[in-house]
Amino acid sequence: MTVTERRSGYRYADLHVGMAFRSPGRTITDADLVGFAGLTGDYSELHTSDVYAKRSQFGRRVAHGMLGLAYAHGLMWARTGELRETAVAFLGIDGWKFVGPIFVGDTIFVNYEIAELRDSKSRPTQAIAVFDVAVVNQDERVVQRGRKALLVSKVPLDAVAASASATAPGMSG
Repeated sequence: MTVTERRSGYRYADLHVGMAFRSPGRTITDADLVGFAGLTGDYSELHTSDVYAKRSQFGRRVAHGMLGLAYAHGLMWARTGELRETAVAFLGIDGWKFVGPIFVGDTIFVNYEIAELRDSKSRPTQAIAVFDVAVVNQDERVVQRGRKALLVSKVPLDAVAASASATAPGMSG
């Protein structure tokens, strides 16, 4: 996969099958595991107990699989802004696999490439972009992978224009 030069605000006309991206990195911390356990109620000892995890097959605590998936999603479009001009809605995940552990101290990156780009059958001004996604750690080892589908607009989004022209509170315009 050859990563496309990063820029924000790609429009639909810029997108094509084979277009590849790489997210910025995100280092996983102990606070991430504790916070995610609190948010989800998943206090499995593999994530929360050094004593338990040390005796597990991993030898240390492992991040929740869903934490990796959630962070990967945020690292893709929301953090990069690459599809801010076109993204309408996240449609789903297909064939997602958790293939390796994510440990505290690991830095994850997301490599993603447009695998399919097709017109929406029900919305003529929209299309569906399907991405092949690989979450990798700092050693480029794949820890999660699968496909994600995103509804994209073929026309400029009113919300983007409205956001750009909004005046921040306390500022005159």
